[in-house]
Amino acid sequence: MPIYRCNKCGFVSEDAQTPVSAQAACGRCGTPSTVYGTVFFVEELVKRLAAATRELNALKQAAASAPPPAEQPPASPGHLASGGQHAALQQWFAAQHIEAQIDPANVDTSGFFDDAALRLGDNHALFSELINRLRYAYRKSHGWVNLELARLPQKDAQTINQLCRNLYEHTFFARYHYQKPEKIVRLTLQTAPAIRQFFDGGWLEWYALACLLEHVRDRGAGFSCARGVKVVFPNEDLHELDVVCLPEGQPPICIECKSGEFRRDIDKYLRLRKRLDIDRSRFLILSTDLTQEQAAGLSAMYDLSFVSLQTLRDHLQRLL
Repeated sequence: MPIYRCNKCGFVSEDAQTPVSAQAACGRCGTPSTVYGTVFFVEELVKRLAAATRELNALKQAAASAPPPAEQPPASPGHLASGGQHAALQQWFAAQHIEAQIDPANVDTSGFFDDAALRLGDNHALFSELINRLRYAYRKSHGWVNLELARLPQKDAQTINQLCRNLYEHTFFARYHYQKPEKIVRLTLQTAPAIRQFFDGGWLEWYALACLLEHVRDRGAGFSCARGVKVVFPNEDLHELDVVCLPEGQPPICIECKSGEFRRDIDKYLRLRKRLDIDRSRFLILSTDLTQEQAAGLSAMYDLSFVSLQTLRDHLQRLL
């Protein structure tokens, strides 16, 4: 039976009347709450419990073997969205005489954006057509997308269908329907601005952030990270940095994410890197259109580091 949990008062209740992914008024305080399928709800609870248990065990082991560092990594996804988590980055920018405008909500990983982005990025060759179709539909103000899967290998069709169903369960789509005989997936687009921004390129920023977090957390030292940072230089020039991370004891890492044409912006990125005084190895241009060979060739030509979806993790591993 469908279930919901009120984010305001914490009340948990079953709801047999409201469709999954729709909102129902909380039975205790009346606050609108999203209704989820029971299996999906329990699966997410198990995942978060397992993640919290792993994190707790790691902290216990670290505390037993060495004194804690001056700044610990965030203990949970929600802590990334706290003001204190961004303090080190704010101080670094201030020391460069740069004003940094940071929205803590841009790195709130307690939702599903980072998980969805990892699925899209790690299998981008298969999912790129879906992403492009959704992006086009939003830009043309279309309300739906139909995917014909009959022409695909059976395994690929099943993988795409499963992704669409999972994204629907996480409310990335307003409706999902699979016509099994014809092998057609019918998707009604979600109108929420956050979802539109996600499919319009925001997913790549979430992907870069998620990959960064994997590596800095494994490092076992403190860090400060942000997404969508607006920086204002002393001459009042304004720029936006897609993803920035300041590992404890190291210079910042900046990742600019491009899901479309980027070549006309190379000169802009060269000037921006120099103004920030960040080493070329730590100023990354992540593009979905690059192969490993193309990324290596461009990195040799310019004082920037170009990476593809396949080489991003290896590059971060070398830096950290």
